[in-house]
Amino acid sequence: MASGRSDRPTIYLADPDTTVVKVVVAGGFGVGKTTLVGAVSEITPLRTEELITASGALVDDMAGLTDKTHTTVGIDFGRTTFHEQQVTLYLFGTPGQPRFRPLWEGLASGAIGAIVLLDTRRPGDSYWAMDEIEQRKIPYIVAVNRFPESPPHDPAQLRAALDLDPATPLLTCDATDRVSARALLESLMQYLICHYRQEEST
Repeated sequence: MASGRSDRPTIYLADPDTTVVKVVVAGGFGVGKTTLVGAVSEITPLRTEELITASGALVDDMAGLTDKTHTTVGIDFGRTTFHEQQVTLYLFGTPGQPRFRPLWEGLASGAIGAIVLLDTRRPGDSYWAMDEIEQRKIPYIVAVNRFPESPPHDPAQLRAALDLDPATPLLTCDATDRVSARALLESLMQYLICHYRQEEST
């Protein structure tokens, strides 16, 4: 479930003294993208969720998602600032179903990095999102979102199943927890700094 904190402002523009960068939050249907953006956003997140109808449930695979009642049909948008680094991240959460692929061109444009969320109950659901990111050559990290019913996973076996590049970080997080979500973004920032410095040196 998405974070329900109501003590946040609704001003979407960042502090002009910070460097603004765009980050995509991607992954399969029901993996926790909306929840992650909501948990970490310092503003009231913008959401484009709609109720899952009976006809929608016939199109989308609902296996293992018995409590899911809404789905993102456009974007989730949130903002978080790292004041010490003077960097503001604009977070763009993507829809989790392949039928929303046409939205990707605009959502991914200008992104300097991405987080791909993974649910070990349904790992294959995130493969297509990884493909979209890799096709656009956006550096990314993969994060296993810990659900109560999630089976344990061996990191080496999971990396092999995902065919991850050895340099791509594989982490875990709790998308409902602000501290965990923010730590994930810090890991992404550290990875991006190393990635782009390496690119400049080659």
